Amino acid sequence: MDAVVVNDLVKKFNTFAAVDGISFSVRQGELFGLLGPNGAGKSTTIYMLTTLIKSTSGNATVNGFDIRDHPDKVRESIGIVFQDPTVDTRLSAYDNLDIHGRMYGMDAKSRKEKIDEVLRLVELMDWKDKEVKTFSGGMRRRLEIARGLMHTPDILFLDEPTLGLDPQTRRHIWSYIEKLRERGITIMLTTHYLEEADYLCDRVAIIDHGKIKVLDTPRNLKSAIGGNIISVGSRDPQRLSDLFIRKKICDKTRISETIVSFETKDGAKLVPKAMEIALKEGIEIESMEVHMPSLEDVFIYYTGSSIRAEKGAGSDFAARRRMHGH
Repeated sequence: MDAVVVNDLVKKFNTFAAVDGISFSVRQGELFGLLGPNGAGKSTTIYMLTTLIKSTSGNATVNGFDIRDHPDKVRESIGIVFQDPTVDTRLSAYDNLDIHGRMYGMDAKSRKEKIDEVLRLVELMDWKDKEVKTFSGGMRRRLEIARGLMHTPDILFLDEPTLGLDPQTRRHIWSYIEKLRERGITIMLTTHYLEEADYLCDRVAIIDHGKIKVLDTPRNLKSAIGGNIISVGSRDPQRLSDLFIRKKICDKTRISETIVSFETKDGAKLVPKAMEIALKEGIEIESMEVHMPSLEDVFIYYTGSSIRAEKGAGSDFAARRRMHGH
């Protein structure tokens, strides 16, 4: 049985479809990623699957429980780490976890054992009795992950788990997430960090404007594009793009801000040729690079724009609530 099964799930805020008929499944023990810019529908999807908001239509099961018919059963079997911090900074790490255990009906002995176990996992045992307000951002995130594991959930939902953290701290959080995968916990995470999805996820669904564009392993997604990607920087990208197509350098290009990129089977041969053609036309080249396809290239391929160019502030769910006054 799959851990999560989603069929044609829709969430509308008034007439706006934040999630627009998505379907996918997450296997037991899998680390599954929803990758997309803010506003794409990632957080809204997580909120529906964790029963925090009701879907407009479609259906989904989590651990075999229907999210509409058995929301209590769903909540009992999942852990959640929200995008926005939710630990109480006035309490100690121990007290935050103890309260969570009580909410899930854990007895005193079980709570104490589990608190020590999860704090060791995220390397916070030395900070057990310290107030959370003295913690760094990365430490608070680790405590949130520990709290999500207190009641031994079958599935852990991580909504942008490393948002706002510096690259080094982000890497540390990745190592804790990997430890969870080794324990066999099913993990579903949302992210707009391409390298995070590439590094962590067994499979990735690219979501944009509420729709899933493509779903596969990061390796398969990158190899499907094939060959090399040539990226050329110019102050006149549209003119350069038209020139490359006219001169049969490539069949099609993608323009992202000042960068014109295209796929080719033989990057080394085409670079000097592309440069020569541009110079003959009097188009100045500011940069040129050849690289193997990355998840960024996959994202651009399926959505037509860079994830960095689309990135906004705040979750899609919060943005829709502000937009529609919910």
